Amino acid sequence: MNAPMPEPLVEVSDLCREFDVSKPWLNRLIEREPKQFLRAVDNVHFNINKGETLALVGESGSGKSTIAKMLVGLLEPSQGTILFGGQRMRTDTSAEMQVLRKRFQMIFQSPYASLNPRWRVGEVIAEPMTVLAIVKDRREIQKRVDELLVLVGLSAADARKFPHEFSGGQRQRIAIARALSANPEFIVCDEPTSALDVSVQAQILNLMRDLQDELGLTYLFISHDLSVVRHMANRIGVLYLGALVEIADSKTLFSNPVHPYTKMLLDAVPDLAMTGRERKRVEGEIPNPINPPTGCTFHPRCPFANERCKREVPLLKAYGTGVASCHAVEEGRID
Repeated sequence: MNAPMPEPLVEVSDLCREFDVSKPWLNRLIEREPKQFLRAVDNVHFNINKGETLALVGESGSGKSTIAKMLVGLLEPSQGTILFGGQRMRTDTSAEMQVLRKRFQMIFQSPYASLNPRWRVGEVIAEPMTVLAIVKDRREIQKRVDELLVLVGLSAADARKFPHEFSGGQRQRIAIARALSANPEFIVCDEPTSALDVSVQAQILNLMRDLQDELGLTYLFISHDLSVVRHMANRIGVLYLGALVEIADSKTLFSNPVHPYTKMLLDAVPDLAMTGRERKRVEGEIPNPINPPTGCTFHPRCPFANERCKREVPLLKAYGTGVASCHAVEEGRID
């Protein structure tokens, strides 16, 4: 008997986001220049199944955080659809969207910038409950705040303190408690440990995994740190210049990467086990996203590129249990 197919909680199709980066109108008029647009996210497709962690990785400027903000309604997509539990995500304030917003939350990158310094911790954690009208009774709110503080490894007495009285790791625990206060099913984690010391990172990541198992949470995990991603993710999507170039389960991606860019990222990770595995260095830098290369945007840095790569955009195609977009892989030019 075949196992049932996993049910997607989040479905992203043909997602694009452009930003107007033009000079002021008068400057363009004098210099006779047209408007300029930066495509930060370019035709991205992926699903996130209930209870799993999908990680998005890539260099700075690859579109990771832009995707995260679109998924929680902080940015309007220029094109494409986001379905959450079968319902289409929008950025309006309709009653339908208010109900939908109770089902997801976001943990931001900096625990120093994401907490209001003028509010006590109890007020910070209680805000989603009051804004979304999840709990209205003050005693119930206080009880829930105390429970959440204990759940994330702090004390109920910490509710009366201000954020500046805590360390970076403790502040991120408060941010996690705030995200959990709305009883969400889905949490977008935008590099939640990048601002923390390495010793504290492990504590926060283990806490997040324990909470996922205990509460049945689904994560979208944004990071540029592959060691963190390997610890957290069931599946990994690799972004380059706003486009997904490979998606695979964590074990497969680390043991047998398909796309040359994924191989480059893994080659940059120190080989602490001293396996002696062969590495190939890829020259060059990320192209200007305002004027990206034609065809495959990775071709200026790819040692396997040919003329087809320069003129034709590759499509995501299945390879084993994952997908990748690469003409060289398709044609067998890579061992």
